[in-house]
Amino acid sequence: MRAIANPSFLIHHHHQPAVASAVFRSIRHRLPLLFPPSIIKVSAHSTSTSSAELDNAPTGRSSSLASPPVQLDIVQQRIDVNPPKGTRDFPPEEMRLRSWLFQNFREVSQLFGFEEIDFPVLESEALFIRKAGEEIRDQLYCFEDRGNRRVALRPELTPSLARLVIQKGKSVSLPLKWFAIGQCWRYERMTRGRRREHYQWNMDIIGAPDVTAEAELISSIVTFFKRIGITASDVGFKVSSRKVLQEVLKRYSIPENLFGRVCIIIDKIEKIPIEDIKNELRSAQLSEEAVEELLQILSVKSLAELEEKLGSSVEALADLKRLFALAENYGYAEWIQFDASIVRGLAYYTGIVFEGFDREGKLRAICGGGRYDRLLSTFGGDDLPACGFGFGDAVIIELLKERGLLPQLNPNVQNIVCSLDQNLHGAASSVAAKLREKGQSVDLVLENKPLKWYVMMVLGGVFRRAARMNAERLVLVGSAEWQNGMVRVKILSSGEQYEIKVDQLE
Repeated sequence: MRAIANPSFLIHHHHQPAVASAVFRSIRHRLPLLFPPSIIKVSAHSTSTSSAELDNAPTGRSSSLASPPVQLDIVQQRIDVNPPKGTRDFPPEEMRLRSWLFQNFREVSQLFGFEEIDFPVLESEALFIRKAGEEIRDQLYCFEDRGNRRVALRPELTPSLARLVIQKGKSVSLPLKWFAIGQCWRYERMTRGRRREHYQWNMDIIGAPDVTAEAELISSIVTFFKRIGITASDVGFKVSSRKVLQEVLKRYSIPENLFGRVCIIIDKIEKIPIEDIKNELRSAQLSEEAVEELLQILSVKSLAELEEKLGSSVEALADLKRLFALAENYGYAEWIQFDASIVRGLAYYTGIVFEGFDREGKLRAICGGGRYDRLLSTFGGDDLPACGFGFGDAVIIELLKERGLLPQLNPNVQNIVCSLDQNLHGAASSVAAKLREKGQSVDLVLENKPLKWYVMMVLGGVFRRAARMNAERLVLVGSAEWQNGMVRVKILSSGEQYEIKVDQLE
């Protein structure tokens, strides 16, 4: 049914009051959808007609049986000007910062030979439940569309990546090196650096089984940090492997189907008391002995100590030694440290995992990732070796603020073009158009004021505007110059002024 743009028009149709009453009855239950309850007042012209009588009124055209017309008063109220909780506006100054950040994401990704991709913000709800389980539903912005399909705003990018890789199948050559910068939505408790809506930079390598892929990913993040002024004294990476945990569980004959649950519990180690961790592990069917040894292993902070506890033949140890050797080759060894407690909460990780952290401990994890060789089969595809990371925009901005490293990003325009007479607006427009055709950015003064105002503006307002916009030059279109096919140019950095023919203006 088409929406009724003006219900009050129908209701006040005095020549057909019965029709108006019927229309009101038919749309009354829908009015909250058309107009919020806070701005709707419904009042009957006669106080003698009850709502029951209105509901039971005949629908014929006889005016003698019709209910009195109903008046719909739309009361204007000021709306809440804040964005929905957990979301953000991006006015120009914030948008400049976001664009700067995203540009650095893109340039680093391209430096490492990655290609950009993207996916719909709206995906099938099943895509995320399949990967994370039913419990994720409470964190989804999800609903049923008009085709009775369950859909959701994406809470992360990895499931969409998996879907696209499966869709492409053998039409693409491996390894794939893809990156994305996408908006994500997750309904959860907000903390500093965590919002319900955020942007995330993902880099993923599909089809590379060797630990060199993880080394390359960490190198790309380190490169990004260096570009924006973050050093190894500000940020570090905690590195471990899921295979360490698997080895401990295997020694105590813990069923493989409990692995994901144990990972989720361990991921809370720095968030809840250790006794709560123990209780949750016991409830996951781990024996007291297994719980104690697991916690001992998770406290290990060096590969040498890990080798003492697990032995030199453990596969996880070989992977980690290889990664730390590559870090020396890349030149970022000072950025990384071994920490067995890092497992990452997502169940699909299978090997090396890493997490970027603020060394002062004031912020939550800055980024995180690892190897996920068995993700594609979760969605019905054939598994491929894969690894990747996610990097949110909110935490890094908080870190830059904390360190006093936010860049000064002012608006910038090359030219401000201003006419000195009302009658020269067209001339100024043609000058602006010529400059734009040559690739020059132009802020054309649009105000239409008397000549006296123009003179005052040129003396004050336009120069203030030029300073605010960081303009390089001011192009003035005056009557005397224009008659000779010329304009006056002022170079704002030096104060130099000259006249030039319009055709020679570069």
